[in-house]
Amino acid sequence: MNRLASLPRTQTGPGGASFTVRHLRGSDKPYTCPACHRQIPPGTPHVVAWSNDHLFGAERGLEERRHWHTSCWERRLW
Repeated sequence: MNRLASLPRTQTGPGGASFTVRHLRGSDKPYTCPACHRQIPPGTPHVVAWSNDHLFGAERGLEERRHWHTSCWERRLW
């Protein structure tokens, strides 16, 4: 992940589950936001979130992390 990220925080995410959340200043590649299904272009500040309560453990939650537009995450569009 980008070294210019915020410290991870725990927040409530989709389904009321506990998520680890980091705010990134940008990335080297595009991602698709799971809320609006639009692209997050490289270099765009955004949120990365992963479940702390994954059925198969914390490591699997991290492997399945998703990149969200900051506004989609903050507006809780899940």
